[in-house]
Amino acid sequence: MNCTFTNVLKWITYGAVLIGALNWGLIGAFDFNLVSFLFGDMSTITRIIYSIVGLCAIGYFILSIRDEMECSHYNC
Repeated sequence: MNCTFTNVLKWITYGAVLIGALNWGLIGAFDFNLVSFLFGDMSTITRIIYSIVGLCAIGYFILSIRDEMECSHYNC
């Protein structure tokens, strides 16, 4: 895969995971769900956002493992 594309994809997935983590932090600290507040409680768009964040978390994990394997291959 192209290195630039992979880096952009990794930053996008990282951003989505960060948004999800901040939302969970708000839920834990203040019992406030920002996504539901903005888009409605379990509306279609809310479900899509949760799904995208979940898929991005999986993607970020896979990209991180791939980077780690490449780094160990080249002795970084």
